[in-house]
Amino acid sequence: MDSLLIYGSYGYTGRLIAREAVSRGGSPVVAGRDRGAVRRQADELGVEGRTFDLSDDVPAQLNRFDAVLNCAGPFVKTVNPLVDACLETGTDYLDITGEFRVFERLRQRDDAAREADVTLLPGVGFEVVPSDCLAAFLHEQLPSATELTLGVKGNGPLSRGTARTFVEQLGSDGVVRRNGRLIKVPATFRTRAIDFGTGPEHVVTVPWGDVTTAAHSTGIDSIEVYAAVPPWATRAMAAVDSLGWLLERRPVETLLKRVIDARVDGPSARERARDTAVIWGEAVDDSTGHRVRARMRTPNPYTLTVDAAVSAAERVIDGQNRSEPRLPAGFQTPSTAFGSEFVLDLEGTTRELLETTAETDGFNRSAVGSDD
Repeated sequence: MDSLLIYGSYGYTGRLIAREAVSRGGSPVVAGRDRGAVRRQADELGVEGRTFDLSDDVPAQLNRFDAVLNCAGPFVKTVNPLVDACLETGTDYLDITGEFRVFERLRQRDDAAREADVTLLPGVGFEVVPSDCLAAFLHEQLPSATELTLGVKGNGPLSRGTARTFVEQLGSDGVVRRNGRLIKVPATFRTRAIDFGTGPEHVVTVPWGDVTTAAHSTGIDSIEVYAAVPPWATRAMAAVDSLGWLLERRPVETLLKRVIDARVDGPSARERARDTAVIWGEAVDDSTGHRVRARMRTPNPYTLTVDAAVSAAERVIDGQNRSEPRLPAGFQTPSTAFGSEFVLDLEGTTRELLETTAETDGFNRSAVGSDD
């Protein structure tokens, strides 16, 4: 991967991604705005390092690269200058965001990307590779589906970057998709129970990126995404929502971020090896009552992010070099770029079709996965 630049490469997830890319025989260029951090990482990995801020002349930094992989969050702040530069230089863009606002922003730049012959491929990490591929799989089983529900259960600690992004989103609205439109809802808009494999668990709606990406991948107009949380957490989220005016105040946000910077890095290698995650999905045709449900098990979210991001970058660059089919220009999701089976190429991921009442052919009711 000599034609890949990784921006924000020295953050927790960026470090893991850069190390994995080198371990696969690539020579990515590591980059960011901290000169010391870039130099230390470049020396450690034996690769080139570049230091630049996103207020600099970004096109001049990208014009020799086939692709840039953005690992610098919060992505709502870093996406615009990098994508602007990619459209100017003809560089394909990838990132590991989970912020639905970023997905929506890039979806709206589809025409500009097509005109520039540039692929925009956000969300090549845990958010949203497994959920997007599961949504596409469900739609393949029930093409007439009009409603999609996804549930996510993860374990383990957050990285510093993810925690900082979470703080920035405290006090903000949730979002669901209804009849093709994104609708703002309270942070604890709806709760229900989902069986992730060990019995029903309490879940609450979350503004996961699939409210945009799954709609693009499947054409389904009504989408809700839930995350597993204990009941007390739902009450806490409601309290936070009511105090949004306070959390939006810069001194409070700054204080929380200082605490995170002092105490949070990310899960250890042992924690990453131990922790797992589960994605659950259901597609429904509300005119017939037909439904299909499936469940996917993955490694630790950061482990999957590293594997997925590097694999996606490899495929994008191989397409640029014509050793693989060139990805279509414009806004893409992981499943529209690589198909619903892409996630099963990642180590330790399995998928199980749980239930169907649909009258279609070709169902595979057995567990399927890369480690079967």
